[in-house]
Amino acid sequence: MPAKKNTTIAIVDDDRHLRESLQDLLETEGIESRLYESAEEFLSQNGHDGVDCILADVRMTGMSGIEMLRILRAMTKCPPVLIMTSYADDGMRATAMKLGAEAFLAKPIESRRLIESIRTATR
Repeated sequence: MPAKKNTTIAIVDDDRHLRESLQDLLETEGIESRLYESAEEFLSQNGHDGVDCILADVRMTGMSGIEMLRILRAMTKCPPVLIMTSYADDGMRATAMKLGAEAFLAKPIESRRLIESIRTATR
């Protein structure tokens, strides 16, 4: 019987402490993560390759998570994208969902909701 593949997600956020905290949380759930400090770094390294899901902040230095979502959705093979933000409003939520985000999470992110969103997106 083949070994069960672990879920791997990319975390894209310019806040190093948040990236590392999310990584620690996800490790407790058996979810592996790859960390990126910007949308540009993520895209230049083809961060979408080999991950099951992408968790991206909206407001980052440089390219926003919404713009990154637009670029990713234009690709033929893009894993599900979860958007997170401290600046949640109905307009931003509508834009993210219209562009194909699997979930829109307000910071501070409730741990259970994040894990459930990842599990749902990677089924």
